[in-house]
Amino acid sequence: MYKLWAYASVKLFKHKELWAVGAVMLFILSLPIMAFASVFNLATVSDPGVTLYTGPGYAGDGYAFGNCTYWAAMRRAQIGEPIPNNWGNAITWATNATLDGYVVDHTPSYGAIWQWPQAPGGLGHVAFVEQVNPDGSYVISEMNAAGFDEVDQRTYPASSDQTYNFIHTQAAL
Repeated sequence: MYKLWAYASVKLFKHKELWAVGAVMLFILSLPIMAFASVFNLATVSDPGVTLYTGPGYAGDGYAFGNCTYWAAMRRAQIGEPIPNNWGNAITWATNATLDGYVVDHTPSYGAIWQWPQAPGGLGHVAFVEQVNPDGSYVISEMNAAGFDEVDQRTYPASSDQTYNFIHTQAAL
């Protein structure tokens, strides 16, 4: 009886082992498919105004990909006005920008970095001012507000500009 039980246990163990190996192999084989889908933005996003960023990086990239700081620094580099890559988390950007000689105020302008130090989570939030409208409202583009690596745009009324900091260019010496 013992021999029969031992034989059955060994056979069952081998089958469990095969299932585990099969599951791991299936996962490994699905990785290239998931990578392909992410590169070509085949993933679905529930909000049609939100997209995953799949573009290139930028020279001097010093911020973590997928976060708001990465997006704001990259957009500044794209318009030919790069910022230092050592300003840290978004909460410290206005202070570090001021220390580096940048103009920081409460007036939006195209290309300025919008900063919200009191954003939920304690690390602040930054975005890029894409447009200022004739009525004073402004449009920002941002990453990681809707979710990691997700890019979206929001429009703010002119009355909100005193709530946020705007980081412009370096002051003339």
